[in-house]
Amino acid sequence: MNGPLRHLPNFLTALRVASAPALAILLMEGNDRAALGVFAFAGLSDMADGFLAKRFGSTSRFGRYLDPAADKLLMLVTLVTLSLMGVTPWWLTALVVARDLAIVTGIFVAVMLSLPLRVEPLMIGKISTVVQIGYVGLMLVFLVSGVDAPQYSLWAALATGAVTLVSWSAYAGLWLGAFSARNRKSA
Repeated sequence: MNGPLRHLPNFLTALRVASAPALAILLMEGNDRAALGVFAFAGLSDMADGFLAKRFGSTSRFGRYLDPAADKLLMLVTLVTLSLMGVTPWWLTALVVARDLAIVTGIFVAVMLSLPLRVEPLMIGKISTVVQIGYVGLMLVFLVSGVDAPQYSLWAALATGAVTLVSWSAYAGLWLGAFSARNRKSA
C-alpha cells in the first residue's frame, strides 16, 4: 500500500478509539440500537485494519501499540457503562480491568527487573478477548431487543469471568516462570 492508503489501518484504529466514548454516550442516552451499530463498526474496523496491515505490509510500531490499546479502551468504556446501567455486574467489570492492569504491570515489572519474559499474546488471552466481546455484544443485543433474561445474562457473565480468570492465571504463570528462571540463573 502506497501513499495515504498505508495509513488506513492506523486511521481505522483511531476511529475505534473515538468510538469508545461515542458508544458510552449513546448507551447512557438510551440509543441502544446506535450503540450496537457503533460496537459492530468497531469490530469490523478491527478486522479490517488487521487485514489491511498484514495484507499490504503496512504495519507500524505505532499501530502495534495503538491497536490493542483501542480494543482495551473500547472494552473498558463499554463494560463500565453497562455496569453503570445495571446491565453488567460490577464484579465482572472489575475482573476484566484488574486482569488487564495485572498484565501491563507484570510486563512493566519484568522489563524493570530484566526478566526473560517474551511479551506476546497467548491463545487463551485471545480467547478471553473474544469471549468478552461476545458478552458485550450479547448484552447490547438484549438491550436493543428489549430481552430481559437475567439467568442468561448471569450465565454469560459467569462464563466470561471464568475465561478471564483462566487467562489471567496463564499470564501470571508466564511472569512467575520468568521470575523463577532469572532467580535460577543468578543462583
